[in-house]
Parts: sequence; structure tokens; C-alpha cells
Amino acid sequence: MKALLTLGLLLRSVPVQAKVYEPCELARILKAHGMDDYYGVGLASWLCLAHNETGYNTQATKYNPGDQSTDYGIFQINSQYWCDDGKTPRSVNGCGIPCSALLQDDITQATQCAKRVVRDPQGIRAWVYWRTKCHRGDLSQYIQGCGV
Repeated sequence: MKALLTLGLLLRSVPVQAKVYEPCELARILKAHGMDDYYGVGLASWLCLAHNETGYNTQATKYNPGDQSTDYGIFQINSQYWCDDGKTPRSVNGCGIPCSALLQDDITQATQCAKRVVRDPQGIRAWVYWRTKCHRGDLSQYIQGCGV
């Protein structure tokens, strides 16, 4: 029994490796998911957003103490409006998914939810980092040499 308890403690202490995409790899995946020019948002904008929000890290999270929400995944999708983490007060869950789905290496659900976010009246401007880091700039550097 003691050995099983020790093994259980060891397994819990092993860090989970996050998938951190290379820019061109992510650009190809986003293109395959129909994100290029989705609601007027091009691949370079999505790459700029993911770069500035998470450094292309699928398991990034950020707690927001003001509204007690958390941003999840490669696009930092917020639990107040778009997913259910079971702890955010007054969560709307506009994408109809658990927030844990946004932390997967397979970003299919994250891209589907991001598409839902940009269909909202705020569009891509829902992301603060897009407004502050990506808006009005030449974003071609994010997809340069990717062949997309």
C-alpha cells in the first residue's frame, strides 16, 4: 500500500508537457481548420495573437482576479464568457465546452471556440493583446516563410 501511495505522489509531481507550436506548424494547422480570413481575420493575425497571448503554448492559463475568470489555451479564451471551468462565477459558456478542452495539444476545439468568439460583435478585438500588439501593424512576419 505504501508503494502505491508513493507511486501516486510521484505521478502527480511529474509536470505535464505542453505542446508549444512552431509558428509555421501552427499556421498550417490554422489554415487546415479554416481560420485564414475567417470573419476577416487572416492567419497572420491569429499567429500574432497566439504569439503574444501564450508563445504558442496550448496549456497556458492566466487567472484574472477582477472577475475571478481564467483565460485558457493557445488563444487564452476566457471562462467568464466562452467555456466552463466549474469555478468562474456567472459563466456563460458561449462555446458550450469545458475549459479543459482548450488545453489540449489538438487545438480543434480551441479553433472552433476562437471562431465563435470572432463571430461575436467585438470580433478579434475581444482579445486585448490583439488590440495592443497586433492591430495596425505589419503582421506578415508571423507567417513569413511558411508557404501558407
